[in-house]
Amino acid sequence: MRALSLILALVATQAHADGITAIPYEDLTYTAPNLVTFDRLPPKPFPGYSFDHGIAFPGGHLGERLAGQTLTQVQPDDGGPHDALAGPPTTPLALVPAAPGQGVSLSLHIAHGSMALYPLGPLGQPHPQARGEGAIAVLLTEDACAVGLKVHTQFTNDLGLNTGHVGDVTVTLYARDGTRLTAVQLAPPEGISAHGLFDAQARIAAMTVENRDPGGITIDDLRFGCPKAIG
Repeated sequence: MRALSLILALVATQAHADGITAIPYEDLTYTAPNLVTFDRLPPKPFPGYSFDHGIAFPGGHLGERLAGQTLTQVQPDDGGPHDALAGPPTTPLALVPAAPGQGVSLSLHIAHGSMALYPLGPLGQPHPQARGEGAIAVLLTEDACAVGLKVHTQFTNDLGLNTGHVGDVTVTLYARDGTRLTAVQLAPPEGISAHGLFDAQARIAAMTVENRDPGGITIDDLRFGCPKAIG
């Protein structure tokens, strides 16, 4: 237990003003021991499996948005429109169903080498410009110390080039009472990148992920939880 307290204290000293710290995804193996992959269903290529009511997993549930949030759309580029979330969630925290074909989907992803989660945008499944352009919300059963995820971004222009491509992803964390803990702007490079966020006060009850990436995003290997007591 003393070793655990020392680790938490060390991370806390590096925290930002909002109390949330970016930590290496690799550290989440201990810090956030619960892992959600999306391989429970048989592998299936695009358009894969579609879920308007979200996906339940041990310790939580994910879907398009939290109850109380307003869903609109933005057109950041020449591709498909993207979901945009606005406003605070209502309490008690809950997920609401998406419009048909606009929730989330699972399908085989070559880069991840497994099934991955596609947030579906306003054009809806199976439109190719809907895959990856949506938002997701993750609601946890118990408050967590840390969360993490792997994100794939990839955009090629009309010439088939992606030189200098930088993704555009926003991760927002909420406490159980609906308070926004932080909104982190990620700029991942092309390909797969991994991200972790830590809260020494263990207040993380929900997370939303939005993106403005021209090619959309996929998500895999979601992590959450708190360190297990040792000693």
